[in-house]
Amino acid sequence: MISTLLVANRGEIACRIFRTCGELGIRTVAVHADADENALHARVADTAVRLPGSAPADTYLRGDLVVKAALAAGADAVHPGYGFLSENADFARAVLDAGLTWIGPSPEAIEAMASKTRAKELMGIASLDAAEVTEADLPVLVKAAAGGGGRGMRIVRRLEELSAALEAARAEAASAFGDGEVFVEPYLEHGRHVEVQILADAHGTVWPLGTRDCSLQRRHQKVIEEAPAPGLPEGLTEELYALAVQAARAVAYVGAGTVEFLVADGRAHFLEMNTRLQVEHPVTEEVFGLDLVAEQLRVAEGHALRTEPPRARGHAIEARLYAEDPARDWAPQTGTLHRLAVPAGVRLDTGYTDGDAIGVHYDPMLAKVVAHAPTRAEALRKLAGALESAMVHGPATNRDLLVRSLRHEEFAAARTDTGFYDRHLAALTSPAPDPYAPLAAALADACAPARSRFGGWRNLPSQPQVKRYERAGEECEVRYTHTRAGLTADGVRVVHADARLVVLEVDGVRRRFEVSAYGDQVHVNTTRLTALPRFPAPTAQVAPGSLLAPMPGTVVRIAEGLTEGSPVEAGRPLIWLEAMKMQHRIAAPAAGTLTALPVRTGQQVEMGTLLAVVESSRP
Repeated sequence: MISTLLVANRGEIACRIFRTCGELGIRTVAVHADADENALHARVADTAVRLPGSAPADTYLRGDLVVKAALAAGADAVHPGYGFLSENADFARAVLDAGLTWIGPSPEAIEAMASKTRAKELMGIASLDAAEVTEADLPVLVKAAAGGGGRGMRIVRRLEELSAALEAARAEAASAFGDGEVFVEPYLEHGRHVEVQILADAHGTVWPLGTRDCSLQRRHQKVIEEAPAPGLPEGLTEELYALAVQAARAVAYVGAGTVEFLVADGRAHFLEMNTRLQVEHPVTEEVFGLDLVAEQLRVAEGHALRTEPPRARGHAIEARLYAEDPARDWAPQTGTLHRLAVPAGVRLDTGYTDGDAIGVHYDPMLAKVVAHAPTRAEALRKLAGALESAMVHGPATNRDLLVRSLRHEEFAAARTDTGFYDRHLAALTSPAPDPYAPLAAALADACAPARSRFGGWRNLPSQPQVKRYERAGEECEVRYTHTRAGLTADGVRVVHADARLVVLEVDGVRRRFEVSAYGDQVHVNTTRLTALPRFPAPTAQVAPGSLLAPMPGTVVRIAEGLTEGSPVEAGRPLIWLEAMKMQHRIAAPAAGTLTALPVRTGQQVEMGTLLAVVESSRP
């Protein structure tokens, strides 16, 4: 029996595994890099062990340090979570060699399936030879052979872009997984990403636990997932189950895993087998009434599964809440997460709590919010409503995008594919601001104790008070007046105002605004505002053509041969920034001459750092 479990991971998945261990009476051990010393997963575990290392993200890739930590903490089992070392056969072997229980399939099964190229060979599917790709093969997808999560993936639509895509994918894959191997396969423009959850024991039983649809993706990373996959013909579902079981039996698989497919034109195309727990496993748990982590632990202890899996019930949908700005090329955001709370009735899996810092070293996912209901329509409505009323106070997030995606007519009708955001992103990120949110923020600020102590009304008529806010990149101005009767504003009736709650009556309809302020950052219901100073301080002028870092990160690459004085074409990639294990290209805004290049490869930069200046050739 397992008594003490070390989770070789961090964040949300570590916290989720610890929750099950607590219910089973299993003691827990966390590992952490220096950057995660105060992270939630390190705080909630019974014991935490520091992993020494200079690069916070790479620290979790040091299998030798993790095994040493497990032995030092008295653990008798290791769970890899997902990402990092979860599909590393050498790590699994090292855990077993140390006399510890490995929560996962055998190293041999991992080796057979962890490389997507070898997995395809095992399933009798050939990849394209990168050196032999022709115009007729386009578009193609460059993919990392190891790992997942969309890292190391590039779509290539023009033959001349293939070489650069291969180089960028190799670099990103090496950074994320420690393995730079990539391969090329045909890219299906309008396919659905459908997968089958499996659970297998050491006694020959394999459960296919339903399908999941994970077609809503950005940067090839899943955003919204659901179970079961809607609208699949019964015959195709049975075919997917059979292929998933075939893949599991081919490698004598034991534990939880996922077999992924691209479904197009009524046909299933095998993509890969993930020999680990998936991020989206909660939707399967909700539909089947299972705890997959508990089942993993039981299987690892040698218990047999029942002959038949439990019956599915209802529908579940999961949305991944990211600290990112979808309107700015999904740029990851950093800062303090002041508040994270969702209404009762939905599931929240997270590795953060109020006041935690969102750093630059890891994936920007803050949480997963999951709704389960008897029907898909009910689950969709439930999840959209919960996200809309959730309190997410801190850096910009994709919350509004998630709500609009869930309510989009195409998604509601289950007619989505992996190109959903390519078609609809502009409309989904177009701001739909609440016109009264800035006024509510101003009135709440006027009622703050530090201000109300001095009052604000005048004995004689005077000019209105003026406050300015920035909202979604645009500046807005509001006016209100202090009177003997209280606060007033044109066009509305102020029913109530204090520092936390403002009630306005607009055209006879009362509206409530809950206000939370953190310095100059103000959250009014779901609107995020930045209070602007009354008298802006003088700032340095930014030279025309300046390229500023859109996020904190590391300069990992500068275009070959690029120096000050180099001519550049509009749209040419100049600099590659890596933040949260993803690479972001900084391109020339116009044709011209590079007049400044003050950064170097390997340099850490903050948001707003000057990276380069391109002087336009236009007069």
